[in-house]
Amino acid sequence: MTDPIAKLVIRPQTALDAYSRTSAGDDGGDAAGSFDNVMKRAMEGVVGSGQDAESKSLQAISGTGNITDVVTAISKAELALQTTVAILDKMVQAYQSIMNMTI
Repeated sequence: MTDPIAKLVIRPQTALDAYSRTSAGDDGGDAAGSFDNVMKRAMEGVVGSGQDAESKSLQAISGTGNITDVVTAISKAELALQTTVAILDKMVQAYQSIMNMTI
């Protein structure tokens, strides 16, 4: 399983290309790097890490799993959730900042 945090890395050139497409009236469509696709992949990674942690926990409960794998999977899921909450908070702050701007 891939690390969900690695999916959130945006390179300056990618951001510049996205800005150029947006200012030209192109929303990116189904482009792999469009904002909605990046966020969708990141959320799928978060959900996947949670499911992996749950699966490893169930294996440990049934006696077929390794406790080290359980702790590692839970730590990854916790980190992914904390990252998601931090991004959500930043998005809400940005939205509130935009709404408070005077025109």
